[in-house]
Amino acid sequence: MARRTGTRDLILERATDLFGRWGFEAVSLDQIAAEVGVAKQTVLYWFPSKDDLVQQVLARTAADLAVVVEAAIRTAPDDPLDRLEAVVKAVFRPAVRRPALLGLVREISRLPADASERFTDTLRPLVDRAVGWMEVEMSAGRLRRGDPSLVIALAYATVTGIATEPEALRVVGWNADIAGLRRLRDELVAFLRSALAT
Repeated sequence: MARRTGTRDLILERATDLFGRWGFEAVSLDQIAAEVGVAKQTVLYWFPSKDDLVQQVLARTAADLAVVVEAAIRTAPDDPLDRLEAVVKAVFRPAVRRPALLGLVREISRLPADASERFTDTLRPLVDRAVGWMEVEMSAGRLRRGDPSLVIALAYATVTGIATEPEALRVVGWNADIAGLRRLRDELVAFLRSALAT
C-alpha cells in the first residue's frame, strides 16, 4: 500500500496501526494525536469525530486493497490458477508488511452493521468481478466447476479467521508473525489450486 504525506495522511496511517493493534474502542483521539505529534484539535480539524476517522481508515484500506488486487490481475499470467495465486499473494502482501491490517479485519466484524456495510460496499465491485471471472473460467473448463461465491467466501473466511482467532490457531501450531502469514498464504494457494484444478 502506498505511503502518503501530509498531516491528514499521517493521521490515517497512525490510526490504522493503532486501531489494528488495539481495536477501535480502545484507541482514543488523544492517543492518535500523541502518536502523530499534533494536538487533538488537529485530528478533529481533519476528522470531525472518531467515527468519521474510523470510516476514513476503512475506506482508505478498502481502496488500497482494490488497487493492489487490480494490479495483480493486470500483471498475472493468463492461466487461471496462476492468476488466482497472484491475487491471493497480492492480498496477503500488505498484511505481511503491516500486520496491523489483520487487526482491522477483526475490528470490522465488531462494528455496527451500517458501518461495516460501507466497507464491504467498497469492496463489492471487486468481489463481483472475481465471481464473474471465476464463472467464465469454470464455464470454459479452465477451473473445476463449483460455486464461485462460496470459493471466494472460503478464502475470505480463512483471512478473517486468522485475524479474529489467532489464539485458536496457536493450538494447531500457527503463529501470527510474518513467517506464519507466509505459511498460511502458501497453504491457501495450494488448497485453492488443488480444489480448482481440472
